[in-house]
Amino acid sequence: MKETPLTSKHISLGAKMAEFAGYNMPISYKGIIDEHKAVRNNVGVFDVSHMGEFTVKGKDAEAFLQNLTSNDVSALRPGAIQYSCLPNKTGGIVDDLLVYRMDDEADGSNSYLLVVNAGNMSKDWEWINAHKSGDVRLDDISEQTALLAIQGPKATAVLQKLTSINLSEIPYYHFRIGTVAGVENVIVSATGYTGSGGFEVYMPNEHIEKLWDQLFDIGDEYGIMPAGLGARDTLRLEMGFCLYGNDIDETTSPMEAGLGWITKLKKGVFNSSEIFKDQKEVGVSKKLIGFKLKERRVPRHDYRILNEEGGLIGRVTSGTMSPSLEYPIGMGYVETKYAMPGTVIQIEINNKLFAAEIVKIPFVQL
Repeated sequence: MKETPLTSKHISLGAKMAEFAGYNMPISYKGIIDEHKAVRNNVGVFDVSHMGEFTVKGKDAEAFLQNLTSNDVSALRPGAIQYSCLPNKTGGIVDDLLVYRMDDEADGSNSYLLVVNAGNMSKDWEWINAHKSGDVRLDDISEQTALLAIQGPKATAVLQKLTSINLSEIPYYHFRIGTVAGVENVIVSATGYTGSGGFEVYMPNEHIEKLWDQLFDIGDEYGIMPAGLGARDTLRLEMGFCLYGNDIDETTSPMEAGLGWITKLKKGVFNSSEIFKDQKEVGVSKKLIGFKLKERRVPRHDYRILNEEGGLIGRVTSGTMSPSLEYPIGMGYVETKYAMPGTVIQIEINNKLFAAEIVKIPFVQL
């Protein structure tokens, strides 16, 4: 099992550790509910150094990414970020990712940073290299790059004490490069996966423990708390954010997953673009929906979803007991005719049926 530069730190803090995407990762420290509420109300810090980072540079970098990703890379300017996906050739998704538009190279060529899911790093690297053409230079910097996600309404107040970057001037889905905790050329971005605001900080492995320690030294008055992947999952699910391997995969299209907004069909031909055009014109047979249960039974991945008459109409992709709402929520794919909010459905849990209602996503309004 791989380790992040902070693995020993997590163990010393008494974190519950488990394998995730090949890494020994913290699942929780004091408890998922406490960590979840710390992020919603104060500030929590996630070690997400297991994520993958690839650089894409060269005079043909933009054209290369236009053909490779679903979003419109040409719309990016230096300092901006896009959420996008890598479509396969059969209408599915190789991975979802972030595309950072870096400053141009000295020769005027474009430069990008791709941030991909840890569990898909090898697959993504092979896929991207297989499509390489023209003047494009690729580099996998994942092993040298550490990443902290500092999330919550008080994240700005804490992180601002460690950087001269004016964090309040970073718009959502943008980034700045500057000095953080005495380390130069650090990327600070405002994307997040919790819905509670905050920043992601990318820096070399050898400096990340210093940043971690300083954050907790100054963050005590703000109620700072380390947070594990358990809380990260409940937080993202309350916002209806997709998790690769659960809610999206090689068999689901972005149109089915409600990701048509990152699928720019007017930009030209790219992998599966004709399939997506057909789906937009004709419609899709299934859609990703959110639902809430009336009883306190937690839905799990792959549980069956039935209509009121007991007919199978889909399957659960993600589910949890919402710490903010204090009732069970979930997402899943259902036949399109059942996808309207307000529709009553049933979730099969241990051979028993429990009533649920399809609701609008996000589940929590912040």
